[in-house]
Amino acid sequence: MAKLSLFERRRRRVRTALRERAGGKPRLSVHRTGRHIYAQIIDDAAGRTVAAASTLGVSVSGANVAAAAEVGKQIAEAAKKAGVTTVVFDRGGFLFHGRVKALADAAREGGLEF
Repeated sequence: MAKLSLFERRRRRVRTALRERAGGKPRLSVHRTGRHIYAQIIDDAAGRTVAAASTLGVSVSGANVAAAAEVGKQIAEAAKKAGVTTVVFDRGGFLFHGRVKALADAAREGGLEF
């Protein structure tokens, strides 16, 4: 079996810790690339995506902190429409800094609890 990259090891470690603490709550999963940032609220028990938002459909273009904050606001609104108020934050293998932190802060301001 091939050796896992540091990113993949960190991602698995974060996801494993979340499963222990989730308690049946949906998961707010974040993925970022050089051009975009994506967020999904996933119900792992049912195996489906409840809500999603990304910079693909945001008026603020690019992959900067302002665009990430806008995605955070959008995911909070979509979660409210779906009836979700409490989630666990899954940063994946990404550090909680910069765009990931901006998205999380905006989602909290939008009404999501985590």
